[in-house]
Amino acid sequence: METTLRGVGVSHGVAIGEVRHMRTAELEPPTEQIPRERVPHERERARQAMEAVAADLVARGNLAGGEAQAVLEAQAMMARDPELSADVERRIAVGSTAERAVHDSLCAYRALLAGAGEYLAGRVADLDDVRNRIVARLLGVPMPGVPDSDRPFVLVARDLAPADTALLDTSLVLGFVTEEGGPTSHSAILARALGVPAVVALEGAVELAEGTVVAVDGSTGEVSVDPSPEQQERLAGIARERKAALASAVGPGATSDGHKVPLLANIGGPADVAAALEAGAEGVGLFRTEFLFLDGGRKAPSEKKQAEVYRQVLEAFPEGRVVVRVLDAGADKPLGFLTPADEPNPALGVRGLRTLLGHPEVLRTQLRALSRAADGLPVYLEVMAPMVADRADARAFADACREAGLRAKFGAMVEVPSAALRARSILQEVEFLSLGTNDLAQYTFAADRQVGALARYQDPWQPALLDLVATAAEAAGAEGKSCGVCGEAASDPLLACVLTGLGVTSLSMGAAAIPYVRATLAKHTMAQCERAAAAARASESADRARAAAQSVLSGE
Repeated sequence: METTLRGVGVSHGVAIGEVRHMRTAELEPPTEQIPRERVPHERERARQAMEAVAADLVARGNLAGGEAQAVLEAQAMMARDPELSADVERRIAVGSTAERAVHDSLCAYRALLAGAGEYLAGRVADLDDVRNRIVARLLGVPMPGVPDSDRPFVLVARDLAPADTALLDTSLVLGFVTEEGGPTSHSAILARALGVPAVVALEGAVELAEGTVVAVDGSTGEVSVDPSPEQQERLAGIARERKAALASAVGPGATSDGHKVPLLANIGGPADVAAALEAGAEGVGLFRTEFLFLDGGRKAPSEKKQAEVYRQVLEAFPEGRVVVRVLDAGADKPLGFLTPADEPNPALGVRGLRTLLGHPEVLRTQLRALSRAADGLPVYLEVMAPMVADRADARAFADACREAGLRAKFGAMVEVPSAALRARSILQEVEFLSLGTNDLAQYTFAADRQVGALARYQDPWQPALLDLVATAAEAAGAEGKSCGVCGEAASDPLLACVLTGLGVTSLSMGAAAIPYVRATLAKHTMAQCERAAAAARASESADRARAAAQSVLSGE
């Protein structure tokens, strides 16, 4: 008998197929007391296993590229965390085996974070996956993983670790359903990047029997169990209609009355270009260059190497717009040769432009490499600095660009409230603004974006955040300059309409989201977007802001 379950849809599309469960294994090691003479040996085993897992995560990230690379680099940093290593060594010193010490140390850290309040499922999955990978290596057992199958299926799991999600074979995995997780979990972000329909936070998902046919609607969050042939055809029809709507919305991004909103792609390097072009991206709104530096070991890559990578991207968008963010090191992206290891609060410390101004030779080399890469190309190159706080920061960056002989537009990212509030002043030094909504939310609400207990403050629908977006956009409009959004917020089709109504002049997102945003914008006039934006800002919470905007745009 057909039943319908409801979770949270996090990645658009419909998938119909048989359930296959993620392979699981019991990875809690036995408790055993070791003699003192084994302590050095166990410490070395733990050290080697932790480093091997970190290296494997980095390698997986390099293979996956894009959003996945950033997520897996962050996981690798967990495995290499000095505090974790110190705690593991302390446990071994009092008699634990290496595997037991790793298991107990990471479990204690997990419990500590969970005790702070509701803990974002995606971060739990990241942490548990690091623990399981290290323990599995120490025990000499294979890691749980995606099941083998000779035909396509719907993957079901309690949760999916980023390392598994990033490398899913989309020719086999039609979609996935998890019991845990949330819309901002890393698995959800990667599902959107892959374009795989996905539903998370579905209670009872792991109880679905192996081989059961399910229909997963990643837009509504509905999962139909044992759908009838008629229901399957109905859902397939809905999928075809959505696909047709996406196909009919072609060309440059615009509202239904012709207000142009360029739709750009967020990329991490040349590997992401093909997907951006296929999605019809009108250029690149955020080229994250730090991945090139993360691969560089203990020193920055040479000017020649940088120029080669940058040129590959620039050549892919002849006469298009490519916005490059210079190196954003620090906080959750530390680099041993640049960023201090002992900052008490790295998110509020030396990161982004602050790091580069302290190492002018690194900034100078990158700017020269960009100039060299763009030489002779018709591309519209724009270069922006991360973590600009005031006019002095903007002036310092613009001066560095001019000194390097860079012929491009210079811009500033708006990621801290001071930059939004004083945007007009900053625009006296630079030619455009780009809003990084993820960090802007973090600093607006004093809420670390990596702490799950504070996840509600990261919701881009928060009215206070929308107020700051409006402030920056109004300032840019008054100066006759552009103000784009390159944060995760732009990938939400409904929010994209609101951002347009707030005065944002371009939207940049993961390639998979572009067709959905284009199709949604094309359904509404600029006046409707402006009314939806006003209704959202007048609301008292993120949920009410979304509902108010939805009501306006649906004509209720």
